[in-house]
Amino acid sequence: MEKIPCICAMRELCMALAQLEENLIEEHGVSLNEAMALCSIGNETVTAGLVASRCGLKPSHASKVIATIEKRRLVMRQLGCNDKRTMCFTLTEEGKARLARLKEKGVNVPEPLVPFFKQHT
Repeated sequence: MEKIPCICAMRELCMALAQLEENLIEEHGVSLNEAMALCSIGNETVTAGLVASRCGLKPSHASKVIATIEKRRLVMRQLGCNDKRTMCFTLTEEGKARLARLKEKGVNVPEPLVPFFKQHT
């Protein structure tokens, strides 16, 4: 087996991110993308485009993530204030509570990601 250092490092990164997502689901009942969407909305009222931009997702993928958390009653949609063609999203009380628990308890971070998280705290 030929080893290419950058590819091997990316494999380890992908495996660590998969473990992080598993931990999020087990501990908080949300996937990584769902948690990022909740964080990107926070206490604001935002468009799906802004959620996509803040999460680094393509608009179609962000739309699916938003639909999932909307079905779980973590966010609610409303018509845009300035433009009725635009949908805006805010956290529900349950969404705010879930986000507060995420902030309070954090998540079990896999070892390969610890240095990255220490840089950003």
